[in-house]
Amino acid sequence: MMSVTLYGFWRSLAAFRVRALLHYKEIPFNEKIINLLEGDQFSADYHERNPQHVIPLLEHDGHRVTQSLAIMEYIDQVWPERPILPTSAIERAYVRSISQITIADTHPLVVPRIRNYLNKTYGQDEAGQASWAQHWFNEGSLAIEQRLKSDGLCGQFTLGDQITLGDFALCSHIVGARLFGADVSIAPTLVAIADRCLATEAFMLSHPMKQSGAPIKK
Repeated sequence: MMSVTLYGFWRSLAAFRVRALLHYKEIPFNEKIINLLEGDQFSADYHERNPQHVIPLLEHDGHRVTQSLAIMEYIDQVWPERPILPTSAIERAYVRSISQITIADTHPLVVPRIRNYLNKTYGQDEAGQASWAQHWFNEGSLAIEQRLKSDGLCGQFTLGDQITLGDFALCSHIVGARLFGADVSIAPTLVAIADRCLATEAFMLSHPMKQSGAPIKK
């Protein structure tokens, strides 16, 4: 097996979902920390690797893959054991669709570059930025909860009783919502699924608060 390197940061929800998948598939990897708060993403070295200056980035077999959803699908295809995409077209569409509620619609609105823009352009302090993040997490939670209830495909996890792509996305959403103090009580089905994921070793090992650099809980 060629070496696998994940460029991540403890607080990155996108890095969390990729890290969890690597642990879930028991793929040995090395994680290099890109401290988003200190501007490591703008260093010359990282710019050469990813000119978009975001994480995560996966390096494997001479290839560089960016964007968490693309990285997770790449991992699933290269290491097909314990697949996270179902075989039927409609179920694949379902897990991709519900995953993108958080990956594409919610998470991009709360990342550091957006919060920094709110501060510099509109004078939003930390409280204002937190309120912004909470609003969008709550909107995402409500949308996901509605999908879980209306589509009728969830069980113990997002699709039935097996972990799929959707669980890595939805679990990262709840972890982020809790970190930002959003109201997770509005989405009980979603919370139950996320907590089942977090009870597994792969997700526990990958939790943001368990990573190097995370603040120590008192």
